[in-house]
Amino acid sequence: MAGKKYVKAAELVNKDMAYSIEEAVELLEKTNTVKFDPTVEIHLNLNLDPKYQDQMIRTTISLPNGSGKTSKVCAFTDANAEELKKAGAHIAWGEELIEDIAKGNVALDFDVCVATPSMMRHLGKIARVLGPKGLMPNPKAGTVTDDLVSALKEIAGGKFEFRTDKHGNVHSIFGKLSFGKDKLAQNLKFFLNTINEIKPSGAKGKYINSVFICNAMGPSIRLDMTPAEVK
Repeated sequence: MAGKKYVKAAELVNKDMAYSIEEAVELLEKTNTVKFDPTVEIHLNLNLDPKYQDQMIRTTISLPNGSGKTSKVCAFTDANAEELKKAGAHIAWGEELIEDIAKGNVALDFDVCVATPSMMRHLGKIARVLGPKGLMPNPKAGTVTDDLVSALKEIAGGKFEFRTDKHGNVHSIFGKLSFGKDKLAQNLKFFLNTINEIKPSGAKGKYINSVFICNAMGPSIRLDMTPAEVK
């Protein structure tokens, strides 16, 4: 059963209406139900079937005003582990780390894993452990590279990954409520334009069915997705 604060916040949103980006971002402030600084979320219902390779989305994004999220990073390397820790990796090591993860000796409480190309052949041993948690490094996501220091700096700067779920939808974030209306609107427009730019080659017919935004633990607000509104 919904709490009183949520019910009151939900009354401010017309479920039959699609709001402009500016209107929707203003509603985020009015519908906040928590005392902490909530993450603001975006949920897209896409006309995609990810069982086909050409209808999948997996990419990274760096929002103009950052994401407001600090990512915990695990780095797999056969060389400069200490340098990577100084660059921001929570944990960094080579085959020994893979062995520890395989034995269940390492808590998988990180948000991102990065690896050098030479380490990928060893990661097959724990692919079934990392894969279901979305932690397997992937070249398309920029998490497999010889320059892990640069990758760590980008992640520290707010770069993060998003992908389609098994139903072809995308659930992600675009900042913190404390960013304010203007910065959130900029981030939201950038995210939507990115979605359009990376439209999979196998997408048929209408691509984006609907887009909703919300505060963490707040009511959903439908966006008007007319072309003029997105640009």
